Amino acid sequence: MPSRSVITYRRSLVRRLLWAGPVCVVLLWAFAQGPMAQRTEVVAVHPAASADGQGLRALFGSENRVIRTQERVVAVTFNAAWNDAGLDDILGELARRRAPATFFLTGEFAHRNPSVVKRIAAAGHGLGNHSFSHPHFKALAEAGRQQEVVAADRALRTAGAGRAMTPFFRFPYSETSPAYIRQINALGYADIEFTADTNGWKGTEGGMTVDRAVDRALDALRPGAILQMHLGASQGRTEVIDARALPRILKALTARGYRVIDLRTLLTL
Repeated sequence: MPSRSVITYRRSLVRRLLWAGPVCVVLLWAFAQGPMAQRTEVVAVHPAASADGQGLRALFGSENRVIRTQERVVAVTFNAAWNDAGLDDILGELARRRAPATFFLTGEFAHRNPSVVKRIAAAGHGLGNHSFSHPHFKALAEAGRQQEVVAADRALRTAGAGRAMTPFFRFPYSETSPAYIRQINALGYADIEFTADTNGWKGTEGGMTVDRAVDRALDALRPGAILQMHLGASQGRTEVIDARALPRILKALTARGYRVIDLRTLLTL
């Protein structure tokens, strides 16, 4: 076993090298843990690793729709590809409740809205990769899928993601497959999907209401649930149902004995 001083040195070196980009993340985390022979290959098909698990490596090989835990904890996430119509209300409510969240942004959104990227990062939330242009991955060749991930990473970093950038990827349309997951793992990303989508993104035109969005979130509530909501609205709309539903969802979570955790705790070894 490595000595405590060696382990400390390795982890310090990892922190200094993290600027190197997502492709290096896997090697850096592996180095921090010592010889590769010590790694465990057993990974669940759907659950994400718990916060006291093996860190990033334990998330590989899975679409991660729930955190593996018996604790009453929930992760709150937001996707963004359209506009930022709900940003003020969402950031304000998260701050009021002192609740962390992870925002999965497309590269195109980050390119158009660098100030939004900086605001999310400054508020202390995590930023995830949601592809560059939100395509159907099944319609792309392998090189095209890789370009979507790499270009989005570059756009987020250029927009000012900084240390808020996470090694988390969420597939557009939740269109996963074992082969796609292996590919994004090779780029240094773990796939983080969701237990439930509030469907607030559909808007009133799609038959959604704030009540229905809240009900969808709470009906799926379980230890380790990952909730998916959306930051903006599609097709030029400005009403963001998820922004209006968020206060009620967070209040109900607390009333039911749940607490919101930061997905980045899954990287803690």
